[in-house]
Amino acid sequence: MQIQTVGILSPGDMGQAIASVLNQHGLKTIAALDDRSDRTRQLAAAAYIQDVGSLKQLVIESDVVLSVLVPAAATEAAEQVAEAIDSVGKSILYVDANAISPHKVRSIAQIIESKGGDFVDASIIGPPPRVPNRTRIYASGKKAVELQQLRNYGLDIRVIGEEIGQASGLKMCYAALTKGLTAIGTELLIAAHRLGLDQQLWDEVSTSQPELAKILTRSLPSMTPKAHRWIGEMEEIADTFAALELTDRIFQGAADVYRLVQQTSLGKETPEESKRDRPLPDIITTLSQESLKNQ
Repeated sequence: MQIQTVGILSPGDMGQAIASVLNQHGLKTIAALDDRSDRTRQLAAAAYIQDVGSLKQLVIESDVVLSVLVPAAATEAAEQVAEAIDSVGKSILYVDANAISPHKVRSIAQIIESKGGDFVDASIIGPPPRVPNRTRIYASGKKAVELQQLRNYGLDIRVIGEEIGQASGLKMCYAALTKGLTAIGTELLIAAHRLGLDQQLWDEVSTSQPELAKILTRSLPSMTPKAHRWIGEMEEIADTFAALELTDRIFQGAADVYRLVQQTSLGKETPEESKRDRPLPDIITTLSQESLKNQ
């Protein structure tokens, strides 16, 4: 199959950036924007994603549908696409690139394949691909090799196997480290603030763990507007680890930290509104004080 048109579900921060890269390299991208928010429409327009209106029309015009959503929306979106596939009688390649557990991605594969679609399990590691060579898209499944065509259009696609669940499993393990560490760092810095030990702790971390200090300085300012999405991701990691007979409590706790952040003014900002140069002490002070008020 020659990929000429990619349908994007949904053109949020990550989906919009992926579409922008594909468009810049000559591939057509489309989205179904009926009943979508003004922000989503603006992001799509900025990336030159064409609006085809309905999901049914998206399936009619797409060779590939790329699902990039919050974890909680992944199954419902697949069900809607599966209905459209069945309605129009057209097989497409459905790529689930959501941060979900291997068990959930296998169930979604069954939903798509039961209606005649083809399925690829994918995971995105790295920031939205606005800068070359910073974002990897891992893929698995028998049809994963077809997705490698997108390497010709600016995306770093890496096939790691033929089994559905491998790509999602890799994402779960990697995000457990990166976003799990950010959650731990957020909570312990809030604890130090409430103990009146902000500066003492930071001086020690900066001296004895300088690389960790750099990671936290970089990761926390960009985390706050994304915390609402990371709640579900931590829950998916918890489910993944529980299925492997490992404790899920670490990541249920991480979900609680992101739930705390979500309820603050910083957590309510969009990525466009968030100030990337906001000092880390100011962020921690705001999270500490506002989360107490929200309790």
